[in-house]
Amino acid sequence: MALNGIPIATTGGEHTAQQFRMMIKDLARDNQGVTTGLDLKVSALSTPGAGVQISDGSAVIAGKVSSVQGYYSAYNIGSDTVAIAATGGSPRSDMLVMRVQDPDYEGTRNPETDPIVFWEVVPNVSSTATTVPSGYSAIPLARIDIPASTATITNAMIKDLRKVANPRRERILTPYYATDPLVEISGTSETWKSHPNLTMATLAIPSWAATAKVVFSVSNLRLADGNVWGGFRFMLGTQEAAQWVSIDDNQGSPARRIYVEMIETIDLTTTAGAAMRGTSQPFKSRMRTRSANAGKIGVDGSTTFKIDVEFLEGAL
Repeated sequence: MALNGIPIATTGGEHTAQQFRMMIKDLARDNQGVTTGLDLKVSALSTPGAGVQISDGSAVIAGKVSSVQGYYSAYNIGSDTVAIAATGGSPRSDMLVMRVQDPDYEGTRNPETDPIVFWEVVPNVSSTATTVPSGYSAIPLARIDIPASTATITNAMIKDLRKVANPRRERILTPYYATDPLVEISGTSETWKSHPNLTMATLAIPSWAATAKVVFSVSNLRLADGNVWGGFRFMLGTQEAAQWVSIDDNQGSPARRIYVEMIETIDLTTTAGAAMRGTSQPFKSRMRTRSANAGKIGVDGSTTFKIDVEFLEGAL
């Protein structure tokens, strides 16, 4: 093939369907999937039965038959339903996909009378399958893991396989500069506390965010008056980081300064996480002293915290 001499949007030029498919590929940055985290979600029928429903939304699908086939843009308006066959005496996994069959490259469908993009249930896939069969011009929406002798599909059987083609990202980098006077915690309580006891920042969480990747660090944290053993983490809204890092040294009584950093991902698709999407939430530093602690952990005007959060879109 040679260079196409008539670029898109040339007055008086004629443009082929392939040109538009190649333009979709360019605009999709050579990625396929749903457009947003809410698009084309598969769920049980409002009254669970022998099928599933698919929410409205759109997607881009890569043509897999030819290297010059390009990409297809497809959309669903409103909710659609797809029947799922009952199982017999053995369990079965089916995959629900959004598939394209372009007669220029495969199949015998007629665009004047037949749908070129359609839902397809691929039966008897592996119970761990996450990708469409080889050669399919399609995107996976869900895997449905159906127990034996079952005709009613529930949400518990549906494994979401959607991926956002070009997920949105938003990064918020916020410093917090502590102030004098010196504030310390000590003892051996093992109890997590906000230290210092205040909100360091209020972060706007995008409504589309599925995860928040957080890098939280403190410079010039002051340790004094004995060997220190403690912990450091953060709280975003109602979500306290599950992971934490140690504040741990054996340098005795002299005052000294240390740097501490932790990295954690907050899941915003859980019930608690979803409640924070589209809202502004407080961010707090959390610390504790451990049972073997003998010193003090202090924050003063020489202490600086860094809050680095990246929100990432995903299936919701």
